[in-house]
Amino acid sequence: MRGKPVIALVSVVAAAWPLAGVAAADHGSDGHGRGRPPVSACPLGNGAGRVQHVVDLQFDNTHFNRDRPDVPSDLEQMPHLLDFLRGQGTLFTNDHTILISHTAGGILASLTGLYPDRNGQTVSNSYDYYRQGGSPAFTSSFKYWTDVVDPTANALPNMITDGQRTTPAPWVPFTRAGCDVGGAGIANVELENNSTAPSGDMTRVFGVGSPEWNEANDPTTKAQAQTDFVGFAIHCAAGGGLCKGDPNAKPDPLPDEPGGYQGFQALYGAKYVNPAITGGNPCVTNTAGEQIADAATHCGFPGFDAMVAKNTLGEVAQMQEGGVPVTFGYISDAHDNHALGRASGPGEADYVAQLKAYDDAFAAFFARLRRDGIDASNTLFVITVDEGDHFAGGQGTPQPDGTLGYTHVACTDLTACPPNQIGEVTTNIKGLLPAGEPAFDLHFDDAPTFYVDGQPDRADPSVRKLERDIVGLSAIDPYADGRPRVPLAEAMADAVEEKALHMVNADPSRTPTFTMFGNPDFFFQASSPCGANPCVSPGFAWNHGDVQDEIATTWMGMVGPGVRRRGIDPREWTDHTNVRPTMLALLGLRDDYLHDGRVLVAALRGDAVPRGLRAHDGAVRRLGAAYEQLNASFGAFALKTLAASTRGIASADDATYERFEQAIADLTSRRDALASQIKTQLDAAAFDAERLDPDQARREADQAQALVDEAAALADSP
Repeated sequence: MRGKPVIALVSVVAAAWPLAGVAAADHGSDGHGRGRPPVSACPLGNGAGRVQHVVDLQFDNTHFNRDRPDVPSDLEQMPHLLDFLRGQGTLFTNDHTILISHTAGGILASLTGLYPDRNGQTVSNSYDYYRQGGSPAFTSSFKYWTDVVDPTANALPNMITDGQRTTPAPWVPFTRAGCDVGGAGIANVELENNSTAPSGDMTRVFGVGSPEWNEANDPTTKAQAQTDFVGFAIHCAAGGGLCKGDPNAKPDPLPDEPGGYQGFQALYGAKYVNPAITGGNPCVTNTAGEQIADAATHCGFPGFDAMVAKNTLGEVAQMQEGGVPVTFGYISDAHDNHALGRASGPGEADYVAQLKAYDDAFAAFFARLRRDGIDASNTLFVITVDEGDHFAGGQGTPQPDGTLGYTHVACTDLTACPPNQIGEVTTNIKGLLPAGEPAFDLHFDDAPTFYVDGQPDRADPSVRKLERDIVGLSAIDPYADGRPRVPLAEAMADAVEEKALHMVNADPSRTPTFTMFGNPDFFFQASSPCGANPCVSPGFAWNHGDVQDEIATTWMGMVGPGVRRRGIDPREWTDHTNVRPTMLALLGLRDDYLHDGRVLVAALRGDAVPRGLRAHDGAVRRLGAAYEQLNASFGAFALKTLAASTRGIASADDATYERFEQAIADLTSRRDALASQIKTQLDAAAFDAERLDPDQARREADQAQALVDEAAALADSP
């Protein structure tokens, strides 16, 4: 959902990556533009099975686990999807997001196989950066892949990676192999805005004075430009793909791409994408038989929040049928009612109805694909979710129809909110602090990041006082038994621990002074929207970004050639960065950079496991598991150092604080060195068939565990 106000953007995008380099499909077989898709010009697969299609779907805030014991979970209420994943492949339910856990960060980690410190979005869906002079400024994480932070104040890439270069783009291995790659709302793969400012997407892609730019620059047609040019894209294959001969194709420059990337083109926006995949029709039909359109009924991109299942799956299916058999799509969250502008609670009627509509969409989608000859025998399906959520609300009241009801009005007296109250406890944190604190900005969130003016050192006395004052804040929690006063801060990290959590990237101006991981019932900002501080604001009720297990734990399902049929796997510990290398290993493709994630051997049939990872399977799996706990954002090392960081920051004794800080810095330095060594070996074994020495793997697994044990001992030390 992109619905949060400024600075607290809480949303995402939708994506589809088509496979191209093929002729147009024979459309119109049943009145919906459907027909048997053409044979791909870029067959994929690693030898364990030919893959002709790829369908990658990323949900926003959709849960496998139940949010209330008596209410079926989101996936339980989508049985057509759940049964497909557990019946024909493997559904990993011990998957994990990254920190900070938000839409942009979660999606981009899956797309790249990189933690936020190497893909740039260390704080999302928006972040602050320090301008010259030391004053923080706010910007969005959602920018086109090659955009910069700010062309006048900070010309470094928004998607920044090692060496302050742009993170390699996820479509490149596909387009180099002859595949068109389409995106439907996925983070930063399509145009993100209809701005005609010098740095706006319309200016950058189409140019000042072009018909597209003029449409976006005219106030009477600006909204139409959003529908026409934002949200959908096709990155065309080497040799032209669907762009070949299309006068609307534009250059697709990636100047920082390893190995170069010249001569490629793309189609940007529904106005040009839809005719290319339908044989000339400007409209695409969703799974309910309706035209995908904006609120004014103009065919095209419906908006990010309107990328509900029927729209995303309809666009993805049309891409498949139109010659783009590798598609990535984003599906908007089901538990926010965007029409009413409020959240919905577990079991609430509109939430139940939305999930039923999602399930109907998947039933129609799978049936449609089967009619097209697209199924688990020739298609790799990868379906996951960007983040988990904590529900901030009380117990729903049973309704005559079997659903639950909630109170959707603000509550200003936290001791007297109704038992079925819904809504995050909105807290103006500046209003709770004593006078005399240094000036600062913050990223509105359940896990707010703080940017103190002047970018002072972490040990500056004013910073240390501000941190301790925040640690001391408390408020009544209307959702806790007995409605006690609870600490607002549950964990604290300054720049030293942020580095351990992969929250420090190659742009030093973006490092937060510190991060507070809060009580998940609360949402922290710099204003009071309902006349009291804190107060319950019913507009939002699903908090994420934080460190609690319900936020950290997500799910990921895979089905298709080479994928094992294991059903539900609750044991294998994995995270978002493993999606990319596992997918590429199955497809016989590779990236030109080192992944942070690993190939998830547990997902693959024996004949699909890369040759370099097959021998000494036990040593490979043990090393992979140890690596996860050492390096993952929610691995044991990160959580234990965060506990130590919290103790140090809360200490009134600066000597104690420095002792913890130095110990964390030393552990992180050794962690980084060992993690780099391990992931280099795992990547080489997966993609270069280099033999993984089992004795060395066992030694490294032991070293990784020893570092985790040291972190645990530090967290427990006096």
